[in-house]
Amino acid sequence: MSTSQAASNVSWAADPYANALRSGRGPLFLRRTDGLLMELDVERWCLGADDADLSALRRCEGPVLDIGCGPGRLVAALSRRGHRALGIDVSEAAVARTRGLGGWALRRSVFDPLPGEGRWGTVLLADGNIGIGGDPSVLLGRVEALLAPGGLLVVETHPLDLDERSEVHLHDGSTTGPGRPDPPEPFPWARLGTPALLRHARPQGWRVVDQWESGGRPFVSLRRRGARPLRRTADTTNQSAETAKSTPVTRSQLPRKTSTESPV
Repeated sequence: MSTSQAASNVSWAADPYANALRSGRGPLFLRRTDGLLMELDVERWCLGADDADLSALRRCEGPVLDIGCGPGRLVAALSRRGHRALGIDVSEAAVARTRGLGGWALRRSVFDPLPGEGRWGTVLLADGNIGIGGDPSVLLGRVEALLAPGGLLVVETHPLDLDERSEVHLHDGSTTGPGRPDPPEPFPWARLGTPALLRHARPQGWRVVDQWESGGRPFVSLRRRGARPLRRTADTTNQSAETAKSTPVTRSQLPRKTSTESPV
């Protein structure tokens, strides 16, 4: 894991994010180094899956990995729809809330070893999580390694035609001053509209399956071109790397290569 990825993990696990998830409300922002505040929709994240979310979940195939699952509304909704779903998030509060909804979740970064590498039917990057790590091309490459041959990537993009990278930190809207803790370490983040996502994805061999908008939120689904041999899973590595507070995912929760779960 790079230094920037490690800084992101620490920042997302910091108190402003944890406090917002535990309370179910904001304000919570990503604050750029130039002072611009980008509000995070914590209240919506902490509710159940809405119509826009369901428009994405209906397209999911086989076992689903939700990267940056937050408080777990999508993982819980997928489980109710009969999918084997796993959420990952670097925040302990996010993982705890997901499990509280009855979903499976691990405290991991997407750049850590993960269960079922090379066997996931669908990977979700909702709520702006295409920005994780600040380099969409690197993240797309990592997702490719996680998906089964022919697997599906579902991405929620920014409503505007943006292709932006910046250094940000989490901010709860309070003023700084004596007695206030220092802001968390800044970390790289990206914001991409659909045209920018496609500019990054197409040279890597991704093809567009579908584009749609629901509730003012744009989405794109992409599929890997061709087929590659399945990668060895990381079950054993994951068990030893898991934190003490993280419940291991048993083999029955991992995606298996079966006729009913293989992507179309």
